[in-house]
Amino acid sequence: MANKLQYASIFQSELDKQLVAEATSGWMEPNAAQLIYNGGAEVKVPSIVMEGLGDYDRNKGFVDGAITLTYQTMTMTQDRGRTFSLDAMDVDETNFVAAAGTIMGEFQREHIAPEIDAYRYSRIASLAMANDRASGGYTPSKASIFSTLLNDIATVQDVVGESVKLVISLSYKVANILSLNDEVKRRIDVVDFVQGGVTTKVQALDGIPIRRVPSARMKTEYLFRDGETEGQEAGGFAPTEKAKDINWLITARNAPIAVSKTDIVRVFDPETNQKANAWKIDFRKYHDLWIPTNKLQGVFANIQQEL
Repeated sequence: MANKLQYASIFQSELDKQLVAEATSGWMEPNAAQLIYNGGAEVKVPSIVMEGLGDYDRNKGFVDGAITLTYQTMTMTQDRGRTFSLDAMDVDETNFVAAAGTIMGEFQREHIAPEIDAYRYSRIASLAMANDRASGGYTPSKASIFSTLLNDIATVQDVVGESVKLVISLSYKVANILSLNDEVKRRIDVVDFVQGGVTTKVQALDGIPIRRVPSARMKTEYLFRDGETEGQEAGGFAPTEKAKDINWLITARNAPIAVSKTDIVRVFDPETNQKANAWKIDFRKYHDLWIPTNKLQGVFANIQQEL
């Protein structure tokens, strides 16, 4: 049987693509380089603890101290996947492989990227709220948004200083209100922002990059549908009834450790597929996000509803 990977045509010149924003949280992934990952769902997250200064004694010398470096084993909680079938009668096999690549590219853009964004922002907000790094009950307005945002930035910088790079993540709706403020206009410039090895130009407030995020991805809690339970067959994600709106997140770039691992995309031709006379595509994605305890002070969440 011929190697199906050698075929190189396409279904059609252009798919009917859904209009959705690309991933906005990719900048969190480089921090995963500090992890130990050997495959599967487990990763080891490093944590370093050092003792403070003590008095030097001219007779006894230095006070003993210790540096503790530990690795905590964490399990990626988001183990997501789908299998797709395309009937053999509907697809010309000489067109299939390239078409499958196009389809999975769209699946990545329309479903995977938004879900990973939503999970990461909700995870950061939840960690912030659980560790007294959040405020609630603020509805953004043109008059007060600039001062409120600056206060939240100062809350983070008061701990980490100005040398630690920050990122402002805020919804498009909130960003629009911010842009209407006359004071902020004088403090906005354009900077280079690197994500996934690609450098783009983004607006920045006092040099801090601003990442605009679709509002649907800026909630504190989501249901990630299992694809099987009644009412969840469509898969994907949706905010829960208890979900609150995230106005913005102030995040030190080195705080979140985001991991995203794609299992090999498996493609079975109709002759191999035992269940149906159809092409079968299996897709699986592991992902999660953690913030080490000693870096939680590098985040702050502003929530629209009361906490």
